[in-house]
Amino acid sequence: MDIVMLLFPRMTALDYVGPHEVLSRLPGVTVHRAAVVPGRIWCDSGMGLIADHGIAEISTADVLLIPGGSGIGPLLVNTQVIEWVQALAAKAEWTTSVCTGSLLLGAAGLLRDKPATTHWYATKKLATFGAQPTHQRVVESGNIITAAGVSAGIDMALTLAARLRGEDIAQAIQLGLEYDPQPPFDSGSPLKASAAIKATVEKVMFRDDPAPVS
Repeated sequence: MDIVMLLFPRMTALDYVGPHEVLSRLPGVTVHRAAVVPGRIWCDSGMGLIADHGIAEISTADVLLIPGGSGIGPLLVNTQVIEWVQALAAKAEWTTSVCTGSLLLGAAGLLRDKPATTHWYATKKLATFGAQPTHQRVVESGNIITAAGVSAGIDMALTLAARLRGEDIAQAIQLGLEYDPQPPFDSGSPLKASAAIKATVEKVMFRDDPAPVS
């Protein structure tokens, strides 16, 4: 089984790394990392990742995964990328996204009239592509699975792992990673965080990120 993950400049590393840690542990799976131009990709946190393939080299995938990040904006109008996503999704067993990666699925026309989730900051933008945004952490709609912001990618990957190899395998991977989140603060959702915290995040974290609200 071939899993293809798209890398792009100013992506969010955990959107990719979290699902990779889960899915790469599935038996019989090979993970391929693709970008418009292969080589080192700099994330929005300054971390460097390596794309082994150019997207032109990959025409099929059993699973396609699109991460998000502040660099997603240019991809939403990149015809080459959009057509590549459409072509792979047409043949894939599963098409998935993390965070604002769902915006690219939306731009490719894959989410029209379908429930989907994304980072809370990008909900209005997701709706412009005809999707039905929800605040759920993971949303399954047919063979498309979308995850909310960043850390939700781990939940999505475990959900997908169960679909691909069964719940016992997925639970074993979860235990191996000791994924048992117990955050010190209950402010990981805009529905829980105070108005002041939300305003701080919008002002500081997204000041250079026009994509979700453009």
